Amino acid sequence: MAGYNQRFTGSDLGSSTIRQRIMRDFIGYGASPPAAMWPGDARVAVQFVINYEEGGERNVLDGDAHSEVFLSEIMGAQPYTDRHMSMESLYEYGSRAGFWRLHRLFEEYALPVTVFGVALALSRNHEALDAMVASDWEIACHGYRWLDYQNIPEPIEREHIRLAIEMHEALTGTKPQGWYTGRDSPNTRKLILEHDHFLYDSDAYADDLPYWVQQNKRDHLIIPYTLDVNDMRFNAAQGFNAGDQFFNYLKDAFDCLYEEGQMNPKMLSVGLHGRIIGKPGRIQSLRKFLDYISQKAHVWVPRRIDIAKHWILHHPPARSG
Repeated sequence: MAGYNQRFTGSDLGSSTIRQRIMRDFIGYGASPPAAMWPGDARVAVQFVINYEEGGERNVLDGDAHSEVFLSEIMGAQPYTDRHMSMESLYEYGSRAGFWRLHRLFEEYALPVTVFGVALALSRNHEALDAMVASDWEIACHGYRWLDYQNIPEPIEREHIRLAIEMHEALTGTKPQGWYTGRDSPNTRKLILEHDHFLYDSDAYADDLPYWVQQNKRDHLIIPYTLDVNDMRFNAAQGFNAGDQFFNYLKDAFDCLYEEGQMNPKMLSVGLHGRIIGKPGRIQSLRKFLDYISQKAHVWVPRRIDIAKHWILHHPPARSG
C-alpha cells in the first residue's frame, strides 16, 4: 500500500483516492507565517469561547431516539430510550449556575467573549441571552441542535442550518456572522455558505492563525478552534482531573505562543462550557489564568468577530495572476 510520502506519477493522480488526498492542505503557512499585526503590537491574541449548548442536547422530549451521551460528568453514558434524569440535570447546571459564574468572572475582568450558541438552547434561557447581549459578547451560531452531524443526511442538516439562522436572528435581532457546528459533517461548510452573511467559521483545528479557503467558488475565512485548550478535557478519560492541570495547560500554551510572538504573533483559543468549567472546583483555575495574562503586556483579548474583521482588513485572500 502506498504511503502518504510516496511520490505519485501523473497516472496515479487520476485515481479518486489520490484526488481526495490532495484536496487536503498539509502545508498551510509553512515556515513563513504572515505577520498577524494584532492591535497594540500584541504578541498573542487570546480568544475565549463559551459554548452554550444546554437545552440543545439530545433528549427524548425533543423527539430524539435516546438521551444525550456526550460531554457530561457521566463518562461513557448509555443512550437511554427514556428520559435520563441525571444527564438532564447535569446539562441544566450549565444554564442555571455555571453560565452565571462565567458571566460574573468575565464581567469582573472586563474581557470580551464569543459565545458559540446553540439556537434552541438560547431560546430556552432568555435571561442568559439578554446578559450576553448586554455585555456586548459576540454570539456565533453553534447550530440548531447540539448534535453529531457526521451521519445526518444532507437535506436534514441543510434544514437545521436554516432553522438555526432563522431562530438566531429572531432571538438576537441579527443574522450570525460566525459559525461552529463542532461535530460537523463533510457537507457543513458547503451548506453554511449557501448563506451570504457569514464572515467566518471555526469548524477546523488546523492552525494557530486564521486562514482562507476556497469553497463554493468564493473565498472563505477559517478561524480555527481548539479541542485541547478546552475544559471539555475535564470530561475525557485522559483529560484534566483537577483545576491546576487546566491552569498549567492554559499557562503553557500561552507562554509558548507569547514567546513565539516576539517574531510571529499567533492566536490562542480557549474553549469553555458552563456545565464544566462553571463548577466551583474548576472555576478558580480560569480565574488564575485571567490574572496571569492580565499582568502581561502586548496581549489582545478580542471576540472572534474582531479577529475576523482584522484578518479581512490586513490579510485579504491572495489573488492569483
